[in-house]
Amino acid sequence: MLTLTAEPLTREAFAPFGEVIDARESPSFAINAGRTQRHHDLAKVQTLGENAHTLINLFVSQPVSLPLELTFLERHPLGSQAFMPLHQERFIVVVAPLGETIDPKAVRAFVTDGRQGVNYRAGTWHAIQSVLEREGEFLVVDRGGEGNNCEECSLEITVDLRE
Repeated sequence: MLTLTAEPLTREAFAPFGEVIDARESPSFAINAGRTQRHHDLAKVQTLGENAHTLINLFVSQPVSLPLELTFLERHPLGSQAFMPLHQERFIVVVAPLGETIDPKAVRAFVTDGRQGVNYRAGTWHAIQSVLEREGEFLVVDRGGEGNNCEECSLEITVDLRE
């Protein structure tokens, strides 16, 4: 059993797995006659393989209990997957680097502050959606198209937050 303590999510710590989506830390510019601030190019959407296309989805997730008990990680080898909370929902992010297998020593856990989203690179191992405190609504951008784009790997993991 792997036991992790989720650390605060930062761009630097998460860089091996994808991008942190956070308008508070991004360059922006005015559009729409100055009434809108555009935070541009926050993450790289990847859609690989036959007839691939980008999907925009809404996920509604039920909150998890802590400590969080996980029995597997999943990955999407044919596309990236971005999660952006719509109502400042905090969530736990568990990730492992690209590879055919998971090295338990390389698994990391993060906790968002509610205004941060993540974009998992294609092939990055990650846990299922794990929202804290209350039901969460997320804008999710990922890949649609032919081919098997979801693989799972059994791994027992316990995650908790720092007290």
